[in-house]
Amino acid sequence: MIDLHTHSLFSDGELVPAEHLRRVEIMGYRAVAITDHADSSNLDFIIPRIVRVAEDLNRYSKTVLIPGIELTHVPLEMFEELSRKARDLGAKIIVAHGETVMEPVRPGTNLAAIKAGVDILSHPGFITLEEAGLAAEKGVCLELSGRKGHSLTNGHVARIALEVSATLVVNADAHGPGDFLTAAMAETVARGAGLSIEQYQRLKDDMTALVERALSHQ
Repeated sequence: MIDLHTHSLFSDGELVPAEHLRRVEIMGYRAVAITDHADSSNLDFIIPRIVRVAEDLNRYSKTVLIPGIELTHVPLEMFEELSRKARDLGAKIIVAHGETVMEPVRPGTNLAAIKAGVDILSHPGFITLEEAGLAAEKGVCLELSGRKGHSLTNGHVARIALEVSATLVVNADAHGPGDFLTAAMAETVARGAGLSIEQYQRLKDDMTALVERALSHQ
């Protein structure tokens, strides 16, 4: 199992990184990214702390902790700047808080995040075919969410992504211990969105490749 969109108590999650990592290690995860919510107010506070704790914990854990960030409700004009700053601070996975139907995310966020070259566009709501096509061109992954509410448009996201050969990922968007996906539930999220067994296997391979790319930049 790999999950590249989770939250600790550095934003609105419940666990310190050590317990967060330990819980998914027991569940057999290969890797997990902590991607706490951030804007320009806290980016430089969160990332260095996740980087530091990842260096500490990865010496002792079978599961790899990947430092990341989720750019959340940021002005469209700041996505490129904040993405660049996040990478400079040590984020290995940059998630953008996409246009979920559950929140008043500013229209145009999906497109701005894709243009900025984030790694994952989370819960992108009713993403357009043109946006998904650009994501495919730029290597931005589109998320199928395991989180209640955000998951309502998974079927739409999967259909659009498959039409333009955009890369899909499945993430829990976990905020607490009860949110982490088992391997069986991750498959259910993907199959429930309309993916075949073969397409889900390709998704898992793509997530493995994304982790390998992220870790190769350390």
